[in-house]
Amino acid sequence: MPVDWKSSHTRTLHLLTLNLSEKEVSDSLLLDPSDEEELREQLDMHSIIVSCVNDEPLFTADQVIEEIEEMMQESPDPEDDEALTQSDRLSMLSQEIQTLKRSSTSSYEERVKRLPVSELNELLEEIETAIKEYSEELVQQLALRDELEFEKEVKNSFISVLIEVQNKQKEHKETAKKKKKLKNGSSQNGKKERSHVPGTYLTTVIPYEKKNGPPSVEDLQILTKILRAMKEDSEKVPSLLTDYILKVLCPT
Repeated sequence: MPVDWKSSHTRTLHLLTLNLSEKEVSDSLLLDPSDEEELREQLDMHSIIVSCVNDEPLFTADQVIEEIEEMMQESPDPEDDEALTQSDRLSMLSQEIQTLKRSSTSSYEERVKRLPVSELNELLEEIETAIKEYSEELVQQLALRDELEFEKEVKNSFISVLIEVQNKQKEHKETAKKKKKLKNGSSQNGKKERSHVPGTYLTTVIPYEKKNGPPSVEDLQILTKILRAMKEDSEKVPSLLTDYILKVLCPT
């Protein structure tokens, strides 16, 4: 049979050691109605929450949103560093270099001498990275400058040749008018010459297709060659004009 704990000798000794009795234990588990009411008031969560809310000031929704925005602005955002463009980083580096230049050389040297090896290595890496970025930016800017200068030269040469051809065309028209007046006397004598007449290629009409944007540098170079041949009244005008039509206007 199992051992009855309540009637066992061990439990009797246990109660004597703790100086307890069965009646006291049972009485301690019973609560008076007043104690139950007090316990119910203590465990009333609604009154606890209301009392806590009354102690703290209430915030409106706008105030809470403003506080959250201030916290977000104060906290550093790693995405902002990634969003910085190369020009922004270079401007920041240039500002740092200007700051170093303003500071005295002796104080800067003393500050560098006091730095530990780890910070010196970090500073060296930052300087090398800055030099690399500046070098890449310099190469890109120099290449862009060369392209812009070449484009400017091509456009200037095109404009100057075009003006010269227009002036020559005006002179040719005036000369042709004068020749018409003297044509009656000269046409009665001898045969008509079938050789190259001066100004034949000067009045050549160059076909041009208007596009959304201005003509490219390559198109301007081809047009400049044609205009120069027209100015010189060269026999190369028909071949140049054919290449222009096949390559630019009607490319295959």
